[in-house]
Amino acid sequence: MKKHIFIFLVIMTSLGLSSYRWGFYAHRRINRLAVFTIPPELMGFYKKHIVYLTENAINPDQRRYAVDNEAPRHYIDLDVYGDSALQVVPHNWFDAVEKYTEDTLQAYGIVPWHITLMKFLLTKAFEEKDLDKILRYSADIGHYIGDSNVPLHTTENYNGQMTGQYGIHGFWESRLPELYADDYDFFVGKAEYVDNVQERAWEAVTAAHLAMDSVLSFEKELSKRFPESKKYSYEERGNSTIKVYSKKYSHAYDQMLDGMVERRMRASIKMVGDIWYTCWVDAGQPDVEVLKSLEIEEKTKKQMEEEKKKWEQRTVKSREHN
Repeated sequence: MKKHIFIFLVIMTSLGLSSYRWGFYAHRRINRLAVFTIPPELMGFYKKHIVYLTENAINPDQRRYAVDNEAPRHYIDLDVYGDSALQVVPHNWFDAVEKYTEDTLQAYGIVPWHITLMKFLLTKAFEEKDLDKILRYSADIGHYIGDSNVPLHTTENYNGQMTGQYGIHGFWESRLPELYADDYDFFVGKAEYVDNVQERAWEAVTAAHLAMDSVLSFEKELSKRFPESKKYSYEERGNSTIKVYSKKYSHAYDQMLDGMVERRMRASIKMVGDIWYTCWVDAGQPDVEVLKSLEIEEKTKKQMEEEKKKWEQRTVKSREHN
C-alpha cells in the first residue's frame, strides 16, 4: 500500500500540487467509523471485516482509471441542468432517462442513482449470504456515499478550473481533513433504517450542492488576502517534496467554512452505516453468526489482486482532482 501511495504522490508532484483526494484518507476513515454505528445485532459481522472495509474504501477511485463507465458514478454536475436543477431533475432513474436520455446522465454524473443501484446489489448479496459480494459492495457503496456528500462532486467546476481556483478540490476534501480530522467529532449515533434510499441519496447530494457556492466563494475571497508565497508551502512526503496549501492558509479557510468538512464527513459516516444496516434488514436479517462464519475465497483474493494491478496501469482518462 505504501508503494502505491508513493507512486500516486510522484504523479501528483509532476502536476505541481499534491492531492490525496477524499479517497486516500477520508474514504478509509468514513468506512471504518461507519462500522461503529452499526447496531449490536449486526456490528460483530462488520467489525470482523473492518480492515477489509477500510483498505478497500478507495477501490472505486482506483477503478476510475481502468473502467470506462466508472467515473460518472462519483459525481453529478447539477449546474449543467440549470439553476433549478434540484427541483427539475427527476430522482427516479427511469424518469430522468426519459427526460434527459441516458447518454446525458452518464456525461454529467450519476452518483445518486448509482447509490440506489448499489443498495439493491448489497441487499441481494445479503440475501444470498455471498460474503465476497457483501464486502465488495459494502466497501464500494461507502465510497459513493462519501462522494455524494462532497460539494465539489456536484458541479461542473469540480476543481475550480472555471473560476481560476485550480486545485481547490484536493484542498477541500483532502488537505483540510488531513490537517484537522483528528479534532472532528465523529460520534454520530447508531445506524437507523432508511425507508427510501433513493431519496436519502438525493438529500445528501442536495446538502452538498447547497454548500458548493461557499466552498468556491470563500476560497476566492481568502486568496485575495494571501500572497502566493504565503498561500503555498512545501512538505516532505516519502522521498518527495510536495507543494501543498500552507497550514496558515488552510487554517484560515477551515475557519471560514465553519465546520463544513466535519459536517460532510459526519453525514457520510452516518449515511454509510444507515444504508449498510438497511440492506441487511431488507434482506430479511440473515443470521449474523452464519455470516461471521464465512471466509473470503482464495480465488476472490487473487482476483482482487489482479484487478488492482490492472487499475494501476491507468489506461482510462478520468477527471483529475489535484
